[in-house]
Amino acid sequence: MGLRPARCYREIERPYTRVAVKVPEKNYIGANPVPKIRKFVQGEMKEDFDTVYTLIAQDAVQVRDNAIEAARLSIIKYLEKKIPKNFFIRVRAYPHHVLRENKQITGAGADRLQKGMRMAFGKPIGRAAQVYPGKIMFEVVSYKRYENVVREAMRRAAMKMPGHYKVRVSPIGG
Repeated sequence: MGLRPARCYREIERPYTRVAVKVPEKNYIGANPVPKIRKFVQGEMKEDFDTVYTLIAQDAVQVRDNAIEAARLSIIKYLEKKIPKNFFIRVRAYPHHVLRENKQITGAGADRLQKGMRMAFGKPIGRAAQVYPGKIMFEVVSYKRYENVVREAMRRAAMKMPGHYKVRVSPIGG
């Protein structure tokens, strides 16, 4: 079975980040799922870049790590096609929260195989970043003359993640 839809994990719940480190007996989760984000920093930072573009969350949502990775890839592909080697990108949201699922079996005879709500803590299935209004998701540093291109890349990235986002443009050092 594939991933459950993102709407199942969109609402912010109590953050769960406790994993087995030194005393594994005290933790419910023995192994932490690896975040699917491959690179947090990409591109070449140049001395003469003059503008910082940030994608800022406007809603309180949980964003899964695969949604952050999809948004990052969409920004990278669009910017590499339009302005190659003229940008630097940084992912600012880190997925700390461990998502869990109490898997249930469906079909004939499934009632004899599962335990219902007994020991229903769930198995780890992924990770998510808990995002609140004002949290910076992505940061792109480039030139002022590429503002329309970077805004379009950020708009496309916002489509990949739950919630609403806005782009803030600010000069470097000013």
